[in-house]
Amino acid sequence: MLNRPLTAWLALVLGFAGTAVSAQGYPNRPITLIAPFAAGGDSDLAGRNLAAAAAKFMGQPLVVQNVVGASGTIGSMRVRTSAPDGYTLLIARGGSQAITPALDSKTPYKWNEFSMLSLLEFNPVVCVVKGDSPHRTLKDLLDALKAQPGKLNYATAGPGTTQHLAVEVMMRAVNLPSSSAEMIGYKGGGEATAAVLSGQVQFLCNNLTTLGGQIKGGAMRALLTTTAERLKEYPDIPTARESGVAPLEQVMGWSGLYGPPGLPSEVTAKWADVLRRLAQDPEWLKGNAGFGGIPAIRSSAETEKFAREQYELYERLGTALNLRK
Repeated sequence: MLNRPLTAWLALVLGFAGTAVSAQGYPNRPITLIAPFAAGGDSDLAGRNLAAAAAKFMGQPLVVQNVVGASGTIGSMRVRTSAPDGYTLLIARGGSQAITPALDSKTPYKWNEFSMLSLLEFNPVVCVVKGDSPHRTLKDLLDALKAQPGKLNYATAGPGTTQHLAVEVMMRAVNLPSSSAEMIGYKGGGEATAAVLSGQVQFLCNNLTTLGGQIKGGAMRALLTTTAERLKEYPDIPTARESGVAPLEQVMGWSGLYGPPGLPSEVTAKWADVLRRLAQDPEWLKGNAGFGGIPAIRSSAETEKFAREQYELYERLGTALNLRK
């Protein structure tokens, strides 16, 4: 019979060996990517693009699962509380990871309670009017708001959403009060878009991903984009800085790849290598271009810095607008 010290020593050695084999084998089964919003939305598109391109580098399939509800917090919590083994990851979104934690104290997680692997892409915001609107430039629109405060209205998917906060940042940049335009809430981005097209509202600021088709078809006219430089695909759309509302550059949709807290270094190192390759991968880059995403692969530290800045931006804005609860 083995003595107790020897048994303990063997168990320890075998434990280390098992850990090494497991780590070296990551991944040895499919990886689930939780998209916390509905199919067809930004998180879903980013997740499917990542899954398709990364599989060849990971050697295992990546499966996108849509877990929707509560402004993305249900899907986010699914990952937050999952085993830290790298097999359940989150397609993080600015709304669920920065805006909601900044504005709602009942959010079941904090902005930094995840392992942040990388940003994936930016989704610039564009401010649009109907194609036949008399407001041909942002200056035209702002002049109208100054001349007749409260007469014009804009569509949002509700208070505290990107559509709402983008307009607030834009108006504050030119010292216009919130009462200069009336916010009209709708059930989602699709209804908000329809409200502009039908003339129910005069303008809307939303992700380019959602509005690109309407802009290209001429049904909507884009007054600005929140990118630092004009977009190659939309060279006629001025930037926020060119339009005199530079602070609006901070308001941009984005996707990232997050995991539960405490991911092993072997998992984070594997993903760092895969993401580095993805940044140069034609398939992944083509996928981004297809849905209007701007590639934004970053290191874990850079991702955390960006996420902190986003959280603090919306925390300040929420306090100023009395939106925090």
